[in-house]
Amino acid sequence: MMTDQPHLLMGGEFRVKGSAPPIPVINPCTSEILWEQPACTANDVAEALAHARAAQASWSQVHGWERGRVLRSIASEMRARRGAIAKALSLEIGRPLSQSEGEVNAAIEQFEWFAGEAERLFGDSLFSRQGGRLLTDHEPVGIVAAFTAWNFPVNLPVRKIAPALAAGCVVIVRPSEQVPMTSTLIAEACVAGGAPAGVVQFLFGRAEQITPALMDAEDVRKISLTGSTRVGQMLMADAARTMKRCSMELGGHSPVIVCADSDVEKAASQCAAFKFRNAGQVCIAPNRFFVEASALNRFLEKFKAEAETLVLGDSQDPLTTMGPLTLDSGRQKIERLVADAQACGGRIVAGGKRPTGMNAGYFMEPTIMADVPPEAAVMREEPFGPLAAVASFTTLEEALARANSTPYGLAAYAFTGDSAKSETISRGLKAGMIGLNTFLIAHAEAPFGGINHSGMGREGGREAIRDYQNTKLTHMMWN
Repeated sequence: MMTDQPHLLMGGEFRVKGSAPPIPVINPCTSEILWEQPACTANDVAEALAHARAAQASWSQVHGWERGRVLRSIASEMRARRGAIAKALSLEIGRPLSQSEGEVNAAIEQFEWFAGEAERLFGDSLFSRQGGRLLTDHEPVGIVAAFTAWNFPVNLPVRKIAPALAAGCVVIVRPSEQVPMTSTLIAEACVAGGAPAGVVQFLFGRAEQITPALMDAEDVRKISLTGSTRVGQMLMADAARTMKRCSMELGGHSPVIVCADSDVEKAASQCAAFKFRNAGQVCIAPNRFFVEASALNRFLEKFKAEAETLVLGDSQDPLTTMGPLTLDSGRQKIERLVADAQACGGRIVAGGKRPTGMNAGYFMEPTIMADVPPEAAVMREEPFGPLAAVASFTTLEEALARANSTPYGLAAYAFTGDSAKSETISRGLKAGMIGLNTFLIAHAEAPFGGINHSGMGREGGREAIRDYQNTKLTHMMWN
């Protein structure tokens, strides 16, 4: 089924209506309505849970090799829909169309990676000191509820769906209400790829109408969230009532340390490319830039030049290299942080305002601020937008201290040409993922996740599937 409007997926059936009134989706480039999505209530959640219970009983018994075959088939169906998914993504969040297929490709890799993991779900067998054997088995944890954000509307849900299915769990996905068409196309690929009815379900609508019913359900044994730290704290408290397992990728506020012994111009170019990707709306985006004082002017000059080459415009225009913020509230936050940083003594190097002549949509210039002091709000608060805060340092100890000065710990980066210094920085930065002379830290085959207020658990790599399994020990003796 290929569609031109969003559909729920419940019990293997696509539906154009839920129990709640439909919700409009706004195009962030034009402020116009793209389409309306069906919306769910607790009654729909109850039905989805009934389908999930029935599906869990059968899917958990499917051999890992067969689950792997289904995952590879879903990957093939995603590939067939790559252009349609990329366009829906681009329309719904405002990312340039030319940059959107890359996310779909990354999601396809997730399905392919976990297909292999499903085939390798073997337990262990040891001789017991007391006689007999110690047998370790890994069993699916049960029904999974997945809550995802809008900024990567393909990769975020797939990073939960793929390991859940590989482990033998069924999954109910509640994506952001900003991205129902993108989610519909993923759901189509899952069904076309052979996921049985009830194994994957998508419920659209407002969080307050869906999330409490999922959190209250004893049958939901695990939740996986990509969202803010505030929401993560709320869901963890709710999960405690029924002892649900939690995996959470939460907020970040990634620092970058740029040492004078690095290729400073190359570092600045990479910083600009990654900082303004998706208009800065990336959980692992670099936000706080600590540059060695002797290299500061060179860094800022190149950083500014790269930012000013970006072409703001409609996401469907092939010439556009940076789109709008997805939500107007996001743009207002950037404006507030810019004003606060100026009041604290920071200076604008590039951007800092809404682009002239672009009155529709939620556009904001790529913005660089220098001399930003520690007390500025942007040094403590994740901007989640096209705002880079730059400060200088004189010693590496000072840079590490400032880099580690927030409660977050998702990603951190550094640029240096000294291998010994690389080791010091890697050990000194407190984050779940470190990029040294690179921003490429997200891979299907490697663990992705943070520490402290940035969450717990891992997505990707060999580690991820264990979050969807219980480990059972059997000591087997013979008479």
